Amino acid sequence: MSAPMPGPEVFDVVIFGASGFTGKYVIREALKFLPPNASPLRTLALAGRSRERVAAALSWAASPGPVPDVPILVADTSDPASLAVVTARARVLLSCAGPFRLHGRQVAAACAEAGAHCLDISGEPEFMERVEADLHEVAAKNGSLIVSACGFASTVADLGFLFHSRQWTPPSAPVSVVAYVNLESSDRKIVGNFATFESAVLGVANTSQLQALRRSRPRPAKPSIPGPPPPKGSLMIEHDKALGLWAMKLPSADTVVVKRTLANVTEHPEGLPCADETSDFEKHRKEFWSSIKPAHFGVKIGSRSILGLVWCLSTAIFVGILAGFSFGRSLLLKFPEFFSLGFFRKTGPTEAEVSNASFKTWFVGRGYIDSEHASECGSKLDKEIVTRVSGPEIGYITTSIVLVQCALILLSQRANLPKGGVYTPGIVFGPTDLQKRLEENGMSFDLISTRTIPSDEYAHAS
Repeated sequence: MSAPMPGPEVFDVVIFGASGFTGKYVIREALKFLPPNASPLRTLALAGRSRERVAAALSWAASPGPVPDVPILVADTSDPASLAVVTARARVLLSCAGPFRLHGRQVAAACAEAGAHCLDISGEPEFMERVEADLHEVAAKNGSLIVSACGFASTVADLGFLFHSRQWTPPSAPVSVVAYVNLESSDRKIVGNFATFESAVLGVANTSQLQALRRSRPRPAKPSIPGPPPPKGSLMIEHDKALGLWAMKLPSADTVVVKRTLANVTEHPEGLPCADETSDFEKHRKEFWSSIKPAHFGVKIGSRSILGLVWCLSTAIFVGILAGFSFGRSLLLKFPEFFSLGFFRKTGPTEAEVSNASFKTWFVGRGYIDSEHASECGSKLDKEIVTRVSGPEIGYITTSIVLVQCALILLSQRANLPKGGVYTPGIVFGPTDLQKRLEENGMSFDLISTRTIPSDEYAHAS
């Protein structure tokens, strides 16, 4: 009797949307960890709509070296059967095809059905929350981990908040943490990709759908935070003398993701039980989450010059006015460079513009030296801690580093991760060595300062 034919090869990682602008940078990052390098990534495949375009992206990513023998799979989000074939052959799928409200759910759903893990680089709140609402149960049943925002947005904010929170040793506790995001470039030219702009336009256009989704779901658990909540603030530009930044409020997925992480921790104070964790890791996991202190969280975009915020404010005004109707959206998407004052363009940044860019995100936390004083009438915030996360260009370099390191953890530490479901990066990777891995690959997490807030500074600090 002849032996049965072997089934199709299952790859450790499949990069979907590999021919896109971000996808080719993810390929380049992943190639660093293939054999003969010592890493859990032994086999890699690429997937996209066009074999020729994916092959061109692979050639670019491998340059100036020879093109490696990496299999290419053809699949399209409009063809569920092709997605089923790809996800059946993936242990971990890296989803890079955006906008995710148009292409992401199909990929995540196919992974959940197949029991494959799916990491994406979305920064789109409605997509992330809809995937959680629609796919959590099937993902949990099939042992699939679906994790959105595994790039600069919003893993830097999620891990940065967890790092910051652990600096508040008892009895001190934070009340509010504000992340100040500062994008920098050695040639003063920062350029974003068109897909990012398109996602923002579509997000604003469909705000009502996100609101309806949230009304239809149970309210998330509300963490217990000492003291009164800070003022909501406004979109007006302000100056932070200590950081040397002009800043304005930035509505972003980062705030949504951090709040989802804190809601989950409120429901599971010791973290989620893992698939088959060791006793040592179980102890570590419980100690890690017990050290996390919730706080009100927000994000601001910062610049050394007030003129640096003009593009941000102008783009926000244009998108806010025009994205609400069809003709306005078509104008925005046809002329992104004009409406963003040159920040977004359809051709994306050049390689030089990417290599010259970097970021710093300061986390400024204010709270109490002794949290017991929070309940006292007239108590004032009296402690400030500042931490910082910094690294290379956000959209392609940092995002690729974060995404690939998350995949390597999934491959090598699956037993010490949650059993399955749709979660934030912080919930899945917070207790792991992800921060250490990012620091080994060009990023840094630093404690900048700790100080007592003088009483006459309270009005400004709060």
